[in-house]
Amino acid sequence: MLMNLTDVFTSEGKERKEIFAYESDTAFHMGAKCKILEKSPVEVIFTNIENGKIMMRGSLKLVLEIPCDRCLTVVREPLSIEFERELLSPEVVNQEDEDEQDFMVGYELDTEAFVNAEILVNMPVKVLCKPDCKGICKVCGHNLNEGDCGCDTFVPDPRMAAIKDIFNANKEV
Repeated sequence: MLMNLTDVFTSEGKERKEIFAYESDTAFHMGAKCKILEKSPVEVIFTNIENGKIMMRGSLKLVLEIPCDRCLTVVREPLSIEFERELLSPEVVNQEDEDEQDFMVGYELDTEAFVNAEILVNMPVKVLCKPDCKGICKVCGHNLNEGDCGCDTFVPDPRMAAIKDIFNANKEV
């Protein structure tokens, strides 16, 4: 959805409050698609701070369904996003700022692109089902939080490989 901000850009000191719905039902976390279970409306206040510049402040709350980083169990992860961003009109924007404002199309704000970028930036770095999650077995893939799988997880010390080769070479058959 494009939101026209011409009136705020051109009127010094003008303030405008907008509330809009975020339409998407999915978000991306570490390359995986995550389902959005709950979402609040996006509340934004646009304030003209000087000619051709707007300060945009707002908030959004989401609840995402994200797999645990260790055991892949699905976790309900709440995400509270607070943002504050300076927007520049097409006359004021320079080459460096243009890359940072890829959600602006002239005097219009692409709300979906902006909210997607904010969600991506605010995603948690590590999601765990519980702080002491044991993960999955490297051999069979069993969830170790549900109990031991019985697989042999012994990993020999690679520094001892040369000695092991000597013993194996001199072993009588």
